[in-house]
Amino acid sequence: MTTARIDEAAEALIIAGTGQRPATAELVGPRARVDARITGGGKTWKAMFPLRASRWGGAELPLPTGSYELRIADTDIDDLHVAAQVLTGVRVAVEGPTVLIAAPIAPVYETVEGQSTLEGRYVAQAGGTENAVFFETFYGRSVGCNPQAIDRELAARAPGVHRYWSVVDLSVAVPEGAIAVVEGSPEWWHARGAARLLVVNDWLRRRFVRKPGQKVLQTWHGTPLKRLALHRPGFDPRRMAAVIKESRRWDVLLAQNTYSERILRKAYAFFGRPIWVDGYPRNDALTTGAPAAIRAALGIAEGERVLLYAPTWRDDRAEMVDFIDLELLAVQADAVVLVRGHSRTLPQGRDRAGARVIDVTGYPETAQLLLAADALITDYSSVMFDFSVTGKPMYFLVPDMDHYRGQLRGFYFDLPGRAPGPLVRTQDELAAALADPGQEATYASRYAAWRAQFNTRDDGRAAQRVVDRILDLGFVSR
Repeated sequence: MTTARIDEAAEALIIAGTGQRPATAELVGPRARVDARITGGGKTWKAMFPLRASRWGGAELPLPTGSYELRIADTDIDDLHVAAQVLTGVRVAVEGPTVLIAAPIAPVYETVEGQSTLEGRYVAQAGGTENAVFFETFYGRSVGCNPQAIDRELAARAPGVHRYWSVVDLSVAVPEGAIAVVEGSPEWWHARGAARLLVVNDWLRRRFVRKPGQKVLQTWHGTPLKRLALHRPGFDPRRMAAVIKESRRWDVLLAQNTYSERILRKAYAFFGRPIWVDGYPRNDALTTGAPAAIRAALGIAEGERVLLYAPTWRDDRAEMVDFIDLELLAVQADAVVLVRGHSRTLPQGRDRAGARVIDVTGYPETAQLLLAADALITDYSSVMFDFSVTGKPMYFLVPDMDHYRGQLRGFYFDLPGRAPGPLVRTQDELAAALADPGQEATYASRYAAWRAQFNTRDDGRAAQRVVDRILDLGFVSR
């Protein structure tokens, strides 16, 4: 006989059974896994699965939300059942070998009626009264990008400002001194209405009602190669209306360079309001940081060659593209391969595994990965405009370029004519380019011209300039 229960005090799932003690027991999810501590033996045994885990050498945090598989060697677990329980960090339920991990929100608030009630309170809230900033990056799936860099600068210079971070669940680590608010919770709705300033890097979701005195700083999340918003191929009145409705919520836009300023203003019909061309705060670390500690946290041995594969998402597929065999690439290039899926592929996919392959899709800060890498392999991702701050080599794997450029998105400029690195279409071509010692010299002049256009404001002081503006304009008080 096998039973299951939740130990609230220990924040753990307990599976107990009779008979021979199982050799292994693990809980495996798409982005995390935990091994059980197995005790007992003889007549009875017990497996304790902590509902927290540490990733990348950080603190132990609640498990990411998702469906997990319970694997216990030589044990029948098909009849296990535990009704949903809300703990401090997670909500957990068990149905046979499936363990469902959710954010710690009371189920009543996840109903249509519950959310409608919270939304009504938010709409009626006076709001905009707290000397606070509400931060969100990539719909709460991570804490990083430009908002995270602004948070760090603001915390140092205006410690009296409260800092709330919107997160999908409590597995997302927030900066020191900040307050995590889980999306859709009563605390999330309240903080979003109370803060005097919202700093986001993507569209605001759910209903938004601007409170008196409240400002929205849209940092965006990359210099664009691919066409955005109103510039996307095809005439879609609903999309156009949504774009204009969204951009009217923003008071200020942040741009990495003057090229982006021109595109973002037109693509989002952002007329009559300021765009701050201050460089990207997230790239400050690329001029001031060091890779050794990051590599150590990732488990990479000293002296290893490190390749970062970071493709963008595709409008016609949910998961990350699978154009190359990552394990084979590690062998071909004699390197550790870090694979970084786009934030939009984070919920659908699962971590890739393999010899000398490390999936860093869930790693909190892209800039740290750019520091750790010796070279970047990408396609049409805006990461190319960030990585060029480092001056390290780039390679463009673009087997679907004709389809992507001609049908899915379109480009703002001719990538083949200006790319600061080789464009390849197959894995063998990529391996050959990586092995060619003359690649950097071949593309040196292109690389210099690229940096002169796109990276002149990425000088390590972008966050300082942005926070100067925030404080000088009185968006929050010191």
